[in-house]
Amino acid sequence: MRTIVYIDGFNLYYGSLKKTPYKWLDLWKYFQRALPEKCNLTKIKYFTARVSPLANDPSAPLRQDAYIRALRALYPGKVEIIEGHFSTKKVRMPLATPPHSTVEVIKSEEKGSV
Repeated sequence: MRTIVYIDGFNLYYGSLKKTPYKWLDLWKYFQRALPEKCNLTKIKYFTARVSPLANDPSAPLRQDAYIRALRALYPGKVEIIEGHFSTKKVRMPLATPPHSTVEVIKSEEKGSV
């Protein structure tokens, strides 16, 4: 059975990989092993947005770029990178501890990876 895997890159990274030694996960090998034998992996569609340098992690964009280049080089035509962008806005959010007031924060969301 022909199989295409769709990956939300940010959910994968922040939900499963960030604080592990597997940040440089070989997606193709992983899914070839994880999928049932009857599945014939034909393509991976990896949805992401480019990160910006952060004060506490200025090299994040360089690492992300290296990872994307590696995926493209290892699996040309098999791993497709679909890039969106970030929407950043100021929002008010409640504090977790009393007094239950609010604070203004900057919220970033990935948008437009279609």
